[in-house]
Amino acid sequence: MADLWWIYSKPVPADGRELWTLFLQCSCITAVIGGLFYNWMFASLEYSWHLSVAVAISFSLLLLLTLFVVHPARCVFSMIMPTLGTKQGRKLLFSTCIMIAVVNITPNIISNIKTILQVIKCICKNSSDSLLNSTALLEKVSWEFGDAIQETIHSIYKPMNGHFRFSLLQNSSLIYQKMHLAGEKISREFLSVEVLVKDSVRVANRLAAGFFMLYLCFEATWYLKNYLTNLRFDNFYITKKLERLAVDRRAAHLLVGSSKKLIRPTGLKLSWEEVVLCLVQAMLVTVALMLMLVVVAMDHFAFSVADTAVRKAAQFSAVLVTLSIQYKAEIGIMPFLLKVFWRPSEALLLRDFNRTYQHHLIFSSARCRVSPPTPPSPSVLLVVGLLFCILYGTVFLETYARRLCRKIAASFFRSWEEERVLYLYRKLSRRHRRE
Repeated sequence: MADLWWIYSKPVPADGRELWTLFLQCSCITAVIGGLFYNWMFASLEYSWHLSVAVAISFSLLLLLTLFVVHPARCVFSMIMPTLGTKQGRKLLFSTCIMIAVVNITPNIISNIKTILQVIKCICKNSSDSLLNSTALLEKVSWEFGDAIQETIHSIYKPMNGHFRFSLLQNSSLIYQKMHLAGEKISREFLSVEVLVKDSVRVANRLAAGFFMLYLCFEATWYLKNYLTNLRFDNFYITKKLERLAVDRRAAHLLVGSSKKLIRPTGLKLSWEEVVLCLVQAMLVTVALMLMLVVVAMDHFAFSVADTAVRKAAQFSAVLVTLSIQYKAEIGIMPFLLKVFWRPSEALLLRDFNRTYQHHLIFSSARCRVSPPTPPSPSVLLVVGLLFCILYGTVFLETYARRLCRKIAASFFRSWEEERVLYLYRKLSRRHRRE
């Protein structure tokens, strides 16, 4: 592995064997990166497969040529990998989480809301049917009651026509048509909102992902530029070259006295500034996690409401409505004379009407077409949880990723690393003499 890395990091291969080894290394790297790039474009950014294949092949060929010919480009590309563990890599992971939420969670919430609206529509339709049937019952009751009033003992006592006139809507298709049009309008509005949200977030996510990738390359290039032009940039590590230089010049005490300000690139020790930076980044990741949990909670809440609405609507029992009519008609015989002679009044019973009518109000029916509620996908929650675990991991690994970037740059430019080590040694010597 050391020999392969030495060939990969050399500016110019020494012979034909090293040249072919470098070509095979670059070919393997571009094949893997091309496959990951295709999967990222097709699965995450939702580009078409033929466009993803074309862009991935073109990108792989360009990357192969660049890595094989340009030595600093190999260094920049190698530093991009650990740079994924910094805040730029976290931005890409945030973009992936947003895309997963838009593509999987948001449509699930809208689907459950549609189910709730379908239940409401079904209840309204069946209740309107029952109300229309109840008016028909009232018409029947009015005619039977009117006939009973007309059936008196003698025609002299027959009252006027006792029938009630009901103006009923015999054809209920107009109501059904209006309800259907209202439901279709709501469905179209929900569909248009869903499509608008998905398209907008998809375009924004593609732009953000492209920007983050370009900025990732820019950050690696910016690090290499500062490394090659500024001797003080990221130069506070006790490396093996610095230790050998101090031992050769019999100045090992310089490293011991400056142990509080210098750290070892392979150690786990973090400076106070690095710890504070990790805590701040962890708080930002926690805020993003809270927002994602709100979206996930909305998904579970919408499913719970939709599931409860479907189950309760199926359990609605018919409401029994009872209409009781008691009617008694009689005529008093000479009530005035009987009152004068203190005699009890006598009455002539004309008609006694006592009937009970029943009607069932139905609020739900098995004929209603209600789509079942869609539960939240456990796989989506697992992927989102895994991504946030990686995000929290990158928070604490960012410092070590930067140290790895420095180690990569030092392996590609060994002579310049010796100049940086010599500069740091002289700086420590001057500080020691002043003290």
